[in-house]
Amino acid sequence: MTEPDASTGPGATRGPDAETAAPTMSAQRIAVASFIGTAIEFYDFYIYGTAAALVFGTLFFPDLDPLVGTLAAFATFGVGFVARPVGAVAFGHFGDRVGRKATLVVSLLTMGVGTVAIGLLPTYSTIGIAAPVLLVLCRFLQGFGLGGEWGGAVLMATEHAPEGRRGLYSSFPQVGPAVGFIIASGAFLALSAALTDAQFAAWGWRVPFLASAVLVVVGLYIRLRIAETPVFEKAMREQEREKAPVAEVVRRQPRSLLLATGGMIITHTIFYTVTTFSLSYGTSELGLSRTTLLVAAMVAAAVMGVATPVLAVLSDRVGRRRVCLWACILAVLWAFPLFWLLGTGDGVLIAVGFSVAMIAFAGVFAPMGAFLPELFATRYRYTGASIGYNASSIVGGGITPLLATSLVAATGASWPVSLLIAGLAAVSGLCVWGLHETRTADLTDAGAFTR
Repeated sequence: MTEPDASTGPGATRGPDAETAAPTMSAQRIAVASFIGTAIEFYDFYIYGTAAALVFGTLFFPDLDPLVGTLAAFATFGVGFVARPVGAVAFGHFGDRVGRKATLVVSLLTMGVGTVAIGLLPTYSTIGIAAPVLLVLCRFLQGFGLGGEWGGAVLMATEHAPEGRRGLYSSFPQVGPAVGFIIASGAFLALSAALTDAQFAAWGWRVPFLASAVLVVVGLYIRLRIAETPVFEKAMREQEREKAPVAEVVRRQPRSLLLATGGMIITHTIFYTVTTFSLSYGTSELGLSRTTLLVAAMVAAAVMGVATPVLAVLSDRVGRRRVCLWACILAVLWAFPLFWLLGTGDGVLIAVGFSVAMIAFAGVFAPMGAFLPELFATRYRYTGASIGYNASSIVGGGITPLLATSLVAATGASWPVSLLIAGLAAVSGLCVWGLHETRTADLTDAGAFTR
């Protein structure tokens, strides 16, 4: 089956039902709602990564060597990434058949249940081996819920967006991870400052997980008040729903799905190298302060949050592919300076190293909010975009921190990790190169994507 070319898919001439020419209050409200929901979901997901780097090794794997315990904690961290594509298929199925809104409500509930449950878990000292088993199950539930979040959130924003501004509107949910990380890190930073190490290990780490219950209630209230996307409603009026969206996207657009997945790998690689692996590596191998690293990571996340809408708007003007390719080149070039600056131990230089890396991250992540949805037909767009985004997280987010920790343990140096990052950035760049430009695609022309 041949892939759609620019004359029949992305880049096709817009019809009379294309996006409206000016932003509406509805589109703006949807964008804000997508941002808030995504920020809450990613807060839930990230507090696990911080806890895994700081305390889970000793609380849930106390009989292991400290390094092995950290590896085990990162392995449970990786379970969430394995669960994400599973959630993408499940939520994508209902998102493409029932609608974006209802599916997003369920994904938020799923994530909330898994997160609050972690905050209530007894540790190994209380129930033995059952503790890490339950931790893995809760982490799987987190990943399953997040697997349905991103695709639905960006579709809500993108399919409501005015003509020529899909990059900008899709960037609202893309800022969510930055805000979620800052809130998560801020919570752990405040607790670390207010509590002794013993208090933090005994009960302090639970507070961010339990506080998620309040955020989820806020997110549910907002999401229940938004409308279904007009693009989806139009598609459902004019064609039958796919019985198996995942089968259709694999059958009709396998090349786009594979290249989109590969193109996203570097985003997860950079983000979790900066926010998770570097935290563990800096404290355990370099003897750096937890506070110094958390503050540096928060500064980098804030820089990323500011860069995301700027780069998304740039992708509306010069194209998604071009911005992504520039960012992949920057990621290759910055892979070694990132760890050189981390090795100085200077908080300002570490923040600079993290921030440049996160700009490279945003250069791919920001355009992808519109790029991935634009690649796929309406009737399986939720599934295609979600799988592409979440399947890439297995390598970039699940395997990379684990592999990076193993490389440092084997060599005692950071250069193998830099090589790993540079190699994955090159792979993502090649995948993006293989995709066609989509910024002028007509999202309402669902049939054009299947020829």
